[in-house]
Amino acid sequence: MYGGFWYNIKNAFNQKNNGLYKLLAINILLFVAFMVLRVFLTLGGAGDIYKSLISFFMMPASIPEFIGKPWTLFTYMFLHEGFLHILFNMLFMYWFGMLVHEFLGSRKLVNLYILGGIAGGFFYMIIYNIAPYFSDRIDGALMLGASAGVYAIVVAAATLRPNTEFHLLLLGPVKIKYIAIFYVLIAFANSAGSNAGGELAHLGGAFLGYYYVLQLNKGKDIGIFIQAMGAFFEKLFSKKPKVKVTYRRNNEGKKQTSTASTPPPKNQKMSSETTTQEEIDRILDKIAEKGYDNLSKEEKRKLFDFSNK
Repeated sequence: MYGGFWYNIKNAFNQKNNGLYKLLAINILLFVAFMVLRVFLTLGGAGDIYKSLISFFMMPASIPEFIGKPWTLFTYMFLHEGFLHILFNMLFMYWFGMLVHEFLGSRKLVNLYILGGIAGGFFYMIIYNIAPYFSDRIDGALMLGASAGVYAIVVAAATLRPNTEFHLLLLGPVKIKYIAIFYVLIAFANSAGSNAGGELAHLGGAFLGYYYVLQLNKGKDIGIFIQAMGAFFEKLFSKKPKVKVTYRRNNEGKKQTSTASTPPPKNQKMSSETTTQEEIDRILDKIAEKGYDNLSKEEKRKLFDFSNK
């Protein structure tokens, strides 16, 4: 990831290996889109249409209702209505996500967010259906927000590097393990309050973040299917750049130039510029898969030289 924050947000979908900024951009864009819809529809006397529209994408607590809207398990985690709600979610995702990205790479960061959201959604629905406290409010209960995925990232970061310090206003340097513990305790304390459903989802996401890192330490990535799905859609919607290939025909001794949408055969000589770009792409893929620290000195040098061209 290169450039400043807003540069990376604006170019989130034009760069590789920047899952953090893609997640931030999707959440921000959807927040703005639904905010505009809410204002115009409400002022136009069609507020009920807006409520029906956003409810279509929110996670229901009722199992029969969820069976009729299974997509909500994924869509709810990208939706926000309150400004402070999205602000704090995006700040925590950015701060802790940078740390996760550095040590685990872009793809595993996305794994954490999606799996945390899924775990939070299921935990929310299960507790709502088994706890007597919620028996009279299951019908009509809906949830939205990125908090479960964000909790997964926060707890994963604290599990990875518990003694890393963040400098907090008024408090000074604080180890992130204490921030994560406080974050989880707040969710637990509020799990029987006015936002009980959301807090339950937070706890589900937090557990997933901890469990995910434990499994990685054992050599198992439980989010590999998320990576496979992401790679499929990335390949499906990405345009293969046309490359200019120059080679010499043995039987005529003349140069010919052709245009292709796929890489040329190994026996064809490519320009040094294309080769350099392919090598950089390979290095970026390695960062996304294993993290920056797993690069060799030579790979780090090449990446640095390329970024300063």
